[in-house]
Amino acid sequence: MFPAIPNYHALAMLFLTIAALYLFRREDIKLESSCLAVLILVTVIFEIFPYIQPDGRHLESIHFFYGFGHEALVAVCALMIAGQGLVRTGALEPVGRMLGRLWKSNPQLSLLVTLLVAAVLSAFMNNTPIVVLLIPILISVSMRNNTSPSGMLMPMGFATLVGGMSTTIGTSTNLLVVAVAAEQGMRKLGVFDFAIPATVAGVVAIIYLWLIAPKLLPPRDSILESSAPRLFTAHLTLNEKGFGVGKTLAELIDATNGSLKAERIQRFGSSSDIRIMPMPDVVMQAGDRIRVSDTAENLKDYEKIIGAQLFVGKHQVDETHPLIAEDQQLAEVIIVPGSPLAGSTLKNIRFIDQYQMVAIALHREGKEIDLYKKLGSVSLHVGDILLVQGSRDKIAEIKKKGDLLVLDATTDLPHTNKAPLALFIMGLVIGLAAFGILPIAISALLGVMALLTTRCINWSDASRALNTQVILIVVASLALGEALMKTGGADYLAQLFLFFTQGLPPPIILSALMLLLAVLTNIVSNNAAAVIGTPIAISVASQLGLPAEPFVIAVLFGANFSYATPMAYKTNLLIMNAGGYQFKDFMRIGIPLALTLWLTLSIFIPFYYDIF
Repeated sequence: MFPAIPNYHALAMLFLTIAALYLFRREDIKLESSCLAVLILVTVIFEIFPYIQPDGRHLESIHFFYGFGHEALVAVCALMIAGQGLVRTGALEPVGRMLGRLWKSNPQLSLLVTLLVAAVLSAFMNNTPIVVLLIPILISVSMRNNTSPSGMLMPMGFATLVGGMSTTIGTSTNLLVVAVAAEQGMRKLGVFDFAIPATVAGVVAIIYLWLIAPKLLPPRDSILESSAPRLFTAHLTLNEKGFGVGKTLAELIDATNGSLKAERIQRFGSSSDIRIMPMPDVVMQAGDRIRVSDTAENLKDYEKIIGAQLFVGKHQVDETHPLIAEDQQLAEVIIVPGSPLAGSTLKNIRFIDQYQMVAIALHREGKEIDLYKKLGSVSLHVGDILLVQGSRDKIAEIKKKGDLLVLDATTDLPHTNKAPLALFIMGLVIGLAAFGILPIAISALLGVMALLTTRCINWSDASRALNTQVILIVVASLALGEALMKTGGADYLAQLFLFFTQGLPPPIILSALMLLLAVLTNIVSNNAAAVIGTPIAISVASQLGLPAEPFVIAVLFGANFSYATPMAYKTNLLIMNAGGYQFKDFMRIGIPLALTLWLTLSIFIPFYYDIF
C-alpha cells in the first residue's frame, strides 16, 4: 500500500528539502546565502506554525540552531585548522620530496605509489592540502617528460576521495553521518569501524585509477598557456603636436575606450623633474611621460591614438630596441581553500599592492576573462586559475606563502623546524580518538590548542583554514535533517523508498539506497546528502527489522562517491582547472569508478554485516 500522506509540517520540510537541494547546486547563488536562507526558513516555519510532537512536547524553533554547537561541526572545524598546521609548517615536505625523486626513475610505479600515498594521507586529514601538495609535483613531472598531466591529476584527486571515506575523520561527510546516526540511537562508530569494507573498495579503486583511468583520459593542455599575453612596462612621451597635449588624462582615457591605465606621470621642468599623481583632471603637456603596463599591441595603439612616442628606459621602441619584460615572469596560480582571494575580488583584496603582481587573465570552467573585461571586479572561486605577471622573487614568495598554488615546473614547499612537532600533534589527535580516550571533537580541539601554543600556526592561519561554506552547509543540513526526523518526514521518505523496493531482499535494498546517495552527492552537497540520507537509512532498517549500521555505512559510502561531476567536491575543481579537464572527462572516469565501488560494496557489505 502506498504510504499515507504525512502531516503538514513534514510536507513543508520535504518541499523545503527539495528546494534546498536545488539551491545548493545553483552556481549563480552563493552557497552560503542558500544555506542561511534554508536555516532561516526552517526556524520561521516552526515559529509561526508551532509543531506539537507525538509525545506532546512543543518543538522549539530555536532548536534548529543547534548545528552551530554540534559535535560534528566542532570536529570538522578543528580538523581543518589542524590540517592547516601541517601545511604551514611544511610537515608534508618529506612526502613531496620522496615522490619527486621516485618519479624520475619509474613513472608507472611512481603513479601507483602516488595514488597510495594520497589515499592513506586522506584517511587522516582533509584531502585539500594533499591535492595542493601533489598538483605541482605531477605538473613538474609532465613538464619534464613533455607529456600532459591529465593522466595523473584526476586519478590522484580521486584517490584522495577514496582514501577519505575509510575513517571517521577522513571527511566532514563521515563525521556528520556518524554523529547524526549516534543521535538517532545507533552506537557511536569508532575511527576504524568501517575501514575494512573501505579498504576492500579502495584496493579495487586504486587498481582502476592506476591501470585503466589514465588510458581513458585524453591529453589536455593548460588553457591559458597557449595564448598567454604578456604585459610590458613602458613610457608614452607626448609629442609636441600630438592629440594628447592640452587634454586632461580623463580625455586620453576616453580616447582609448577606457583601456589606458596610467600608473605615473613624469614632467620635465627647467630645473628638476616632478612626478604627478595620475588624477583624471591633470592637463597633459608636451614632453610628459605616462608610465603604462600593458600588452605590446595595446601600447602601440596608445602611441597612435594619443600622439606619443613609446620608450622603454631611454630607448625608443623600434626594431633595434623592442619591448622587453626584463625580470618579469608569467605564472598560473590556483586559488585554494583558505586563500584570502576566495570569495573576494582582486580589487577588494588590493591584489597589486599586496602581492606586487598584476593579474592578466582568469580561467574558470572553460571560460577566459582578460584584463580588459573588468577582471578586478570578478568574484573569485576556489579552483579558479589566475594568469599573473610579476618578478621572479615575488612569484617565489607567493609559492612559499601558501595563499595561492603556483603551477610551474618547480616544487618549492614551505618548511619550518616545527614540522615534526606539527606531525606529532596530528598523530596525537588521531591516536586519542582511535583508542577511544577522547571524542574526536575534543582531541581535535586539543590539537588546535597545542598548535597555537607551540606557534606552529597563529590565529590568522586558523581563521583562514575555516571555511564559511562548510560551516553553513553543515548547520543548514543538520537543521533540515532534524526537522525531517522530528516531523516524521524521514519516516515517510523511508516508507516511499520501501514501497518502490518492496519484495526485494535486504542486500538489494541496501544497494539501492547507496546508489541513490551516490547520484544525489554528485548533484548537490555531499554533506547535505549524507545528513538527509542518514535518518532515512535508520528508518529503513527499523522498518525491515534489521540493524541500522550497515544501512548507515551504505549512506556514508554513497555520499562519498563524488566523482562524476567537477562540482561534486571542491578538490575536483582544483583538479579540473590544473589539468585543463572538461566536464565530460569527470563523467568518463568518475561514473565507471562510482559504479565499480557501488558494485563492490553492494556485494561486500551484506556479507560483512551478515544481513542476508
